[in-house]
Amino acid sequence: MKNIPTGITGTAETVVSDGELAVTVGSGSLKVFATPCMIALIEKSACNCLSEYLENTDTTVGTEINVRHLSATPKSMTVSATATLTEVNGREFVFNVKAYDETGLIGEGIHKRFLVNSEKFIQKTYSKIK
Repeated sequence: MKNIPTGITGTAETVVSDGELAVTVGSGSLKVFATPCMIALIEKSACNCLSEYLENTDTTVGTEINVRHLSATPKSMTVSATATLTEVNGREFVFNVKAYDETGLIGEGIHKRFLVNSEKFIQKTYSKIK
């Protein structure tokens, strides 16, 4: 792993589709951008933040997320997420995260990821199946 400085940012963006609506993913009954999809977009922005610093079979996995979904977003609107790395604690990365639609802030919070070796992580995970 390369030295990873705090203050770096990553972004991700989507246009809200039928597949990302709360009624479709089962997180509610309304045709609005689903909270789980906002969280996935936030995680993608954090992954994008770190991607150029990871080497070989290293990757990160999400370990904690604490976000508030502040405003609903309709289908067909663009949503973007930004993750700013605020702390590096050994193999743990802490991000300040925000999500926006075309009218402003729709979500914010803290997200943590942990550095792992992909191959070892998958082996350990699938060793549960016996």
